[in-house]
Amino acid sequence: MATPSKDAVLAALATVNDPEIHRPITDLGMVRDLEVATDGTVMVTVLLTVAGCPMKDTITSSVRAAVGRVEGVREVRINLDAMSAEQRQELQTQLRGGRPIKEIPFARPDSLTQVIAVASGKGGVGKSSVTVNLAMAMATAGRKVGILDADVYGHSIPAMLGVADERPTQVEQMIMPVPSQGISVISIGMLKPRRDQVVAWRGPMLDRALVQMLTDVYWGDLDVLLLDLPPGTGDMAISMGQHLPGCEIVVVTTPQAAAAEVAERAGTMASMMNQRVAGVIENMSYLVCPHCGDSHRIEVFGTGGGASVAATLSRRLGYDVPLLGRIPLDLTLREGGDQGRPIVVGDPAAPAAVALTEVASGLAARGRSLAGRQLSLTPVGR
Repeated sequence: MATPSKDAVLAALATVNDPEIHRPITDLGMVRDLEVATDGTVMVTVLLTVAGCPMKDTITSSVRAAVGRVEGVREVRINLDAMSAEQRQELQTQLRGGRPIKEIPFARPDSLTQVIAVASGKGGVGKSSVTVNLAMAMATAGRKVGILDADVYGHSIPAMLGVADERPTQVEQMIMPVPSQGISVISIGMLKPRRDQVVAWRGPMLDRALVQMLTDVYWGDLDVLLLDLPPGTGDMAISMGQHLPGCEIVVVTTPQAAAAEVAERAGTMASMMNQRVAGVIENMSYLVCPHCGDSHRIEVFGTGGGASVAATLSRRLGYDVPLLGRIPLDLTLREGGDQGRPIVVGDPAAPAAVALTEVASGLAARGRSLAGRQLSLTPVGR
């Protein structure tokens, strides 16, 4: 059997499209180190756009199938690697027809803004309520805070801050975030023509929306930017990891085992995107007995979920992931969200408000993470 030619293998690779970009991997610069041995063994390195690419198995199987059909190929060995930051930048410029991407100020190495994304494995755990109250507690403590509502389908941040019907002002090509109770806020809900309009977007549009809210909005000099992520490990989490590599993740869960298991995936996703998990918050942790007070706690949804998630992520990620706090069920917490007045300012002495304020203080004391930053250090000889 004749040895397959390198040109024939390259032609086969050119038939493989990236499943997200829908263009040949050869055109996108994803093929590297192609070797064809005399015994028909083909060795090729495929560069993924990001290390944690969720489509890597699809790409691997497609490459193996395409190359395997070339006459004379007996074995296909595939090595997966990730593009460098420079290669990703070149790819982005190529996809935009040579037009440079707008700069994200929070991704700059010299940015002093602490960026925290609040994530959850599933919906219904109170992630948005936690985000709003953490932001409000930080703002009350004197910090300049912004909230980016990245939950494109379930955007609830504006309503929780009482600005659901507000629209941002546009100055030339710059969008001004909506101010609310000392916080700068932007949400897809504010950019829709009507409040009841449904957002039905897929991956590329979601990425574009996130980039626009990061680049076209004039955030000013923020101490903290909080992102309210959609639940799960989908497109927005991937885009956020690509565009904000220095962002830290706070995982919100509830006590029951089913919620905790799903929450672990959100933390693991952050690690796949080379982001650090700052900690875990257990929401709806317990109900303070209305008759006995704090001496009697009713564990409506069980117990131990937050601690379990923190312990599992600590083992899995190789560093300490703390349980940042346990937030009790509180009627005024729900009422504050419905009325646009978060509990940390509406009823600051309530047990839930106290717990949220303590978590906010702990996060603010951390400062900006060094993850994803260039430290501009130069080694010197002795």
